[in-house]
Amino acid sequence: MARLFGTDGVRGVANVDLTAELALALSAAAVGVLTEHRVAGSGRPAVVVGRDTRPSGEFLEAAVVAGLASAGADVLRIGVVPTPAVAHAVISSNAALGVMLSASHNPMPDNGIKLFAAGGRKLPDEIEDEIAERLTGPASTRPTGAAIGRVRDDGALVESYTDFLLATVPVPLTGLRVVVDCAQGAASLLAPRVLRTAGADVIALHSDGDGTRINDACGATHMESLRAAVVQHGADAGMAHDGDADRCIAVDANGEVVDGDQILALCALALRERGQLADNTLVVTVMSNLGLHHAMRDAGIEVITTPVGDRYVLEVMRERGLSLGGEQSGHVVFLRHATTGDGLLTALQVLGRMAETDRPLAELAKVMTRLPQVLVNVRGVDRSKVATSAELAAAVAAAEAELGDEGRVLLRPSGTEPLVRVMVEAPTTAQAQAVAARLSAIVQSALG
Repeated sequence: MARLFGTDGVRGVANVDLTAELALALSAAAVGVLTEHRVAGSGRPAVVVGRDTRPSGEFLEAAVVAGLASAGADVLRIGVVPTPAVAHAVISSNAALGVMLSASHNPMPDNGIKLFAAGGRKLPDEIEDEIAERLTGPASTRPTGAAIGRVRDDGALVESYTDFLLATVPVPLTGLRVVVDCAQGAASLLAPRVLRTAGADVIALHSDGDGTRINDACGATHMESLRAAVVQHGADAGMAHDGDADRCIAVDANGEVVDGDQILALCALALRERGQLADNTLVVTVMSNLGLHHAMRDAGIEVITTPVGDRYVLEVMRERGLSLGGEQSGHVVFLRHATTGDGLLTALQVLGRMAETDRPLAELAKVMTRLPQVLVNVRGVDRSKVATSAELAAAVAAAEAELGDEGRVLLRPSGTEPLVRVMVEAPTTAQAQAVAARLSAIVQSALG
């Protein structure tokens, strides 16, 4: 049986894979499991619920709230907010659980349920599995009367989150013109307001909050309109978020993309300069560009690599007591400030670095040179056989021998979509494309 939880919660087509019935049952099961793991005598659990702008978020929120309250939890609704705002609200309200309704960068028909435990941390795999098992187990006894949970809206938790963000900015952003692409998603209200309060001159893009267009040719996965707007408005930088605003990808004044790897590199050097890069170490995933590894090696900074998913980055960071980690996709974790990747926080740190050094983003990003990277998504194949195909293993070994130390190959099944990702880095784009095309064809024939 396929695992219910993927790398970032439960996700699928709303009202097909992710139904109101599933959302209600999952929420009630989560309360039961999390309550059992709480400290005895800590009172009735409170749960924070937020969502992005997708239309399906409205009926899913209603189902989630019903499931939580029916299981005896008090619900604090905070409305349309970024995912990290839910994590922060869990901490500031001392809640036992947080629920975010979003499918992140996925298109509008999809939606998802992300869960945060007490302390604003993503749930470990074993707790997620325990919740999933409870869905098929015997029905639990539900509370009645005064033991049923209550529901209220709590805007103060959102204001607490914005205050927290602003307190992390090293210097005012006065004099910086910034274009922010809100992806018609969860950042639509907060991102422009926070940047303006921090002192920046802000031009908001895709910020109507129209959830029917979330991530549609906009945001961190579609940078074209932001790149053009930065040049058009003569801005110093652009910041792109995804649908739930836990990502940030930047654009310099020339309209060139500054991805998550470059952001991690410049932030690593900034933290080390301030004496805040714990153990002189950065944590990244296997998707990070080889150029980042080379840059950190040259700077004397250790790099630890994890599987894809900011949850795995976080696990290593917590185990080692580290302060900075993230993904090429723009999930950046500043563990000194937050418990999860936060796109608004990342934007403020990058812009703050520009302001405190009086250096343009293009210059700061030159700390690393990206090797040409080609990523091909191969659909219509059995992704479960990636690790067991001898034909595929032989093809990867041959490609790695061809590239040597100047490139690399990564094949992995997607954790959120039915496909296999083929990534190749090489000294030239032509070589990376040739190797990726060859491997993609073998994936199709071996796993199709």
